[in-house]
Amino acid sequence: MTQPVLRLLLVDDHPVVRDGLRGMLESAPDFEVVGEASDGPAGVRLATTLHPDVVLMDLRMPGGGGVDAIAALHEQGFTGRVLVLTTYDTDRDIMAALDAGATGYLLKDARRDDLFSAIRAAARGESVLSPAVATRVVSRVRSRSQELSSREAEVLTLVARGRSNREIAKTLFVSEATVKTHLGHVYEKLGVRDRAAAVARAYDRGLLGS
Repeated sequence: MTQPVLRLLLVDDHPVVRDGLRGMLESAPDFEVVGEASDGPAGVRLATTLHPDVVLMDLRMPGGGGVDAIAALHEQGFTGRVLVLTTYDTDRDIMAALDAGATGYLLKDARRDDLFSAIRAAARGESVLSPAVATRVVSRVRSRSQELSSREAEVLTLVARGRSNREIAKTLFVSEATVKTHLGHVYEKLGVRDRAAAVARAYDRGLLGS
């Protein structure tokens, strides 16, 4: 069965990076690069006119950064997904991007196949974190959390590691339905609607911190 073609927008201030990404991505039959932008504001304009399925967004760009662009797209009701693709892995960059509404956060040293898988997962609305980023986020989970139950905190920890509901269920020896229930409670308590936002909001409320 043929996979649906995913329409992609590249936002990066380096032309060489965009050229390399375009060539690599268009080698896959289910990817189509529909546009390129060299800064955040231009990326927002193109995203709202081209309606890509996934925006690959760099963070630090001279003409306007990625975090502000992600927030602007979120405020404008952009229905696609934003996958951060950057070299920066500081806690501030990671949490700012996720809190602004990014579906995932990947580093530019990601392998080709991992990048492709991440784009497809992001298009499905799944939270995507590179292993290095996930490790940084997970290391900040506080055991003394008073807001989430111990099991909810365990589920959130595994979500931050990029695990699927099926993998979480297998790890915790529970059903997928139970995992979904716990996630529902986490979303309700944190006031969020998806996995990436749950990780970001937990950090903001002190469930994730130094």
